[in-house]
Amino acid sequence: MVSILLGALSPLDGRYKQQVAPLAAHFSESALIRQRAGIELAWLKTLAPLFDFSRDTDLAKLNSIVVDDNAAAAIKDIEKTTRHDVKAVEYWLTTRLQELRLTELCPLTHFGCTSWDINNIALARMVTGALQETMSPALADIISALRQRADKCATQPMLARTHGQPASPTTVGKEFANFAARLSPRAQKIAICRLPGKMNGAVGNYNAHIVARADLDWPRIAKTFVESQGLRFASHTTQIEPYDDLADLFGLLRGVNIILLDFCRDMWGYIALDYFVQQAVAGEVGSSTMPHKINPIDFENAEGNIGVANALFSHFSDKLPVSRWQRDLSDSTVLRNIGTAFGHTLLAWSAVLRGLQRVTLNRQVLENDLDANWQVLAEAVQTVIRAENAGDNAYEQLKEFSRGATVDKERLQAFIHKLPVSDGAKARLLALTPRDYCGIAARLAQETA
Repeated sequence: MVSILLGALSPLDGRYKQQVAPLAAHFSESALIRQRAGIELAWLKTLAPLFDFSRDTDLAKLNSIVVDDNAAAAIKDIEKTTRHDVKAVEYWLTTRLQELRLTELCPLTHFGCTSWDINNIALARMVTGALQETMSPALADIISALRQRADKCATQPMLARTHGQPASPTTVGKEFANFAARLSPRAQKIAICRLPGKMNGAVGNYNAHIVARADLDWPRIAKTFVESQGLRFASHTTQIEPYDDLADLFGLLRGVNIILLDFCRDMWGYIALDYFVQQAVAGEVGSSTMPHKINPIDFENAEGNIGVANALFSHFSDKLPVSRWQRDLSDSTVLRNIGTAFGHTLLAWSAVLRGLQRVTLNRQVLENDLDANWQVLAEAVQTVIRAENAGDNAYEQLKEFSRGATVDKERLQAFIHKLPVSDGAKARLLALTPRDYCGIAARLAQETA
C-alpha cells in the first residue's frame, strides 16, 4: 500500500510535508474550520448581552464550548449533508447549544451574517497567524545570517562584476549587507501587517440588522468585534471585504521573494567562480555519474520554489480585488491556495538559509582574482586626473590604455609615472592596489551588521 506521503498529489503534502508543517496549523482545512467556529462563537457571545441574555450560569456554559480538531471533524461531517461549509458551522454550534440547554440562544447563531462575514475574519486571522508565527521569524533568520556575514566579511575585498565583467572592487561583506538592507524594511512591514475585516451583512449595509434591531449601533458593534479579533475594521465593503490590503501583502511577499531570487542567483554565480566553497555533506550525492560534484542545490531549490510562489502571489494580487458587482464566487477557490503560496515561500526561505550556512569563503581565489585585474583602477586614475584638472580627455586616455587590454601592476604604474598630476596624487595612485580600491564598502557593511 502506498504511504500517505508517497501518494500525495501536492509536494507540500508529500515530499516537503515536514518542512512546511508549521503552516498547517494556519492553512489546513481543520484550521479554517476552527477559525470559522471560533468566530461564530465569539459573535454569539457578543450578541448575547445585547439581547438580554447575560445569566452568569448560562454564560459559563457558553464559555465551555471547545473549538478543537474534534469539533472540526464534526463540522466537516455535517457539511456532507449541507454541502455548505459555513452553514455546517452554524448547525454544529446550534447543536452544542441545544446539548447545553441554551436553546434560547439558537436564533442568535450566525445572526445578521453572510458567510463572508465569518470567512473574511477567519482568512485574515489565518494569514496573520502564519506571518507572525512562521514567516516573519523565518525571514528574520535570513536577515540575521546576512548581517552576520556582512560583519564577518566586511573588510574582505572582492572584484565586483558589472555586466559580468571585472569592475571596481567591493567587499564580500558589503554585498551581503546590500541584501540585508533591501530585505529589512520589507520584513518590518510584514511584521506589523494588520489586515482588515468586515461584519456588516449580505452587501455591507447592515440591512437585516437594522430591520431586526434599529435601536442598536451596529457599525460600532461590528467595529468593536472585528478589532477584538486582532484586525482593522473595514467600514465600506460589498458582501466581501475587497482584498486590497491582502493583495498589497502578497505584493510585499512577492517583492521579498524577488530580492531573495536575486541573492540566490548571485550566490550561484559566486560559487561557480569559486569565491565560495560548499561544505560536503556525508552521504550526499551531487551527480548520479560525476562523483566529485557538490551542486548549489539549496540556492537552486529556493529559486524554483520562489517561481511557484510568486506565480500564485501575482495571480492572487490580480484576481482577488476584482469581484463582479457586490460579489461573485471566483475568489473562493483561489483563496484556498494561499497556504500553497506560503508553503513554497517557506521552502524557499529555508533553502536560502541552508545554502548560506553551507558556504565558506575562498579568500585565496578572491585575492588572485583581484591581482589579475589591475585594469579596474583605470576608473581611479581618470578620476584623479579630472580632480587635478590635469587634462580634459582623462576618460579617453584611460579608455585607450585599458579597454580590452591586459593591465598588470607594472604597466599601470608606468602609465601613472607619466601623468601630469601632483606628486601627492601620483603617490596615492602608485600606492593603490585593486584590493585597496573599495571605497567605504567595509564601513557600509559594518553599519548594516
